Amino acid sequence: MTEEAAIEWLIPLPVLVPFLGAAATMTLGRHPRVQRMLSILVLALGTAVACALLVLADRNGITAIQVGGWQTPIGITLVNDRLSALMLVIAYVVLLAVMVYAVGQGIRDGDEHQPVSIFQPTYLVMAAGISNAFLAGDLFNLYVGFEVLLASSFVLLTLGASEDRVHAGVTYVMVSMLSSLVFLAGIAFTYAATGTLNLAQLAVRLSAVPEGVRIAIFAVFLVAFGIKAAVFPLSSWLPDSYPTAPAPITAVFAGLLTKVGVYAIIRAHTLLFPGGALDDVLLVAGLATMLFGIFGAIAQTDTKRLFSFTLVSHIGYMIFGIGLSTELGLTGAIYYVAHHIVVQTTLFLVVGLIERQAGSASLRRLGSLAAASPVLAVLYLIPALSLGGIPPFSGFIGKVTLLEAGVEAGTPLAWVLVAGAVVTSLLTLYAVMRVWTKAFWRSRDDAPEGDMVAARPSVLLDDVGDVALAERRDVGRMPSLMVGSTAALVLVGIALTVVAGPLIGYTERAADNLNDRSVYVGTVLGPEAAAELPEASGPAEHTGLSDASSSQPSTAGSVRQDSSASRPQPGGAAATEGAP
Repeated sequence: MTEEAAIEWLIPLPVLVPFLGAAATMTLGRHPRVQRMLSILVLALGTAVACALLVLADRNGITAIQVGGWQTPIGITLVNDRLSALMLVIAYVVLLAVMVYAVGQGIRDGDEHQPVSIFQPTYLVMAAGISNAFLAGDLFNLYVGFEVLLASSFVLLTLGASEDRVHAGVTYVMVSMLSSLVFLAGIAFTYAATGTLNLAQLAVRLSAVPEGVRIAIFAVFLVAFGIKAAVFPLSSWLPDSYPTAPAPITAVFAGLLTKVGVYAIIRAHTLLFPGGALDDVLLVAGLATMLFGIFGAIAQTDTKRLFSFTLVSHIGYMIFGIGLSTELGLTGAIYYVAHHIVVQTTLFLVVGLIERQAGSASLRRLGSLAAASPVLAVLYLIPALSLGGIPPFSGFIGKVTLLEAGVEAGTPLAWVLVAGAVVTSLLTLYAVMRVWTKAFWRSRDDAPEGDMVAARPSVLLDDVGDVALAERRDVGRMPSLMVGSTAALVLVGIALTVVAGPLIGYTERAADNLNDRSVYVGTVLGPEAAAELPEASGPAEHTGLSDASSSQPSTAGSVRQDSSASRPQPGGAAATEGAP
């Protein structure tokens, strides 16, 4: 099989495999052990496919396929580039780790009364929706990915049907439906103005739309994606929705779902609406998101709500990088997205372990955890320091890159964002160290409610009550799979630091691809279409398509590749990869 044929088969698999896995696990509801093994196998296979796509994207540049062999824009276009491939890898690593965590918790605490037959297929459907959003080559397919996420996440959020979870689920669904309606309105406006929803065609045709109309459409999309990404002032729903869910579900929601919205903002900003018309709006929103989130975090006594607010706060860093509209800003934003997915997911898994170990997630009840479980203390401290931006961890590297981009931009607003980012980082460090001093360092006897705990560990059902600490059973026992999966994500976070140089180089190449729209358009539609872009003077100069690659026949007209990887890479580094 040629490499081109291999890519044709690989690109749909991150969407197809979890969908098929969800169908299979649904039929195995009466066989929980087989169901668990199959779910882990499906996500492990998805991780392997995502890693292969990452290697191919970095070596060959952008690759597009037309599902079923239909020509653009009639059929469904799936596009794999450096950004989507990186998002897929990080997403599947997190999805796999959280699934292992959930399986370990269920095995230890008993699955017989837990809705695992619903949890696992729904979780796999969510994985398929995430993958579809990252690979979508047209707006409607992106919308479908969002709706798959909405349906599956609502089921996961309300498992157990407790009053708090149903209330949070209703809030989440109402806000998500509003976002979907706004997104649909944006799709309708876009189709009315251009006659297409294919992203590559839109990049060409939107340039002919009057500027006022184009900015209005972009504003509609920013509202829709801003709600999903929890950008201030559209973020108040998140701290009330996520903390009520079980620890594995909260972890994957916090780590991944908001980043799908950030991804959509990046794609729309760079491909469809370049030029910086709303950059000041993005920068102001980024600053407000940072400060609103971190001030909310400082005021919390429940660790789940505290980290939900830090999640909102650090979305502001990503919006900061996007709003700068520079290659360095985009490089920092992409790196920070990867860092934050891993670190935020890890911290919520650690909170689940704290609940398992100490019987509560409230700072009013916690104490002495460092003495009771040194392993748990280490698992918390490393991602907490990374989130706080302490060197040499990945959070420090990402923040320094964004600060450098802000200084390089040099505008007054950029300098205000730089100052806001520094203040937010210091306050984040204060918030995570406050958890450390109260939950890990002080004596539990000094906690105001230290004598109270949950009666039993909660798996998926929220059916626990409060008892005295001395009466709680199973104190201090953390299942090995829960600890192991959390430790694995801690190691992934450390790896982001160890390989920061190559990873920053990769995100720089991804940013270069995003800023050169002609490569994307030329890959999906051909070099002739790329020549129609306003900044393009000819396909040979801007599409990065060599004579050899542009003359290669695609399989049934369904596969296209660019050879941009053969060009000199940003930062003065020569490419070592050859064109396909």
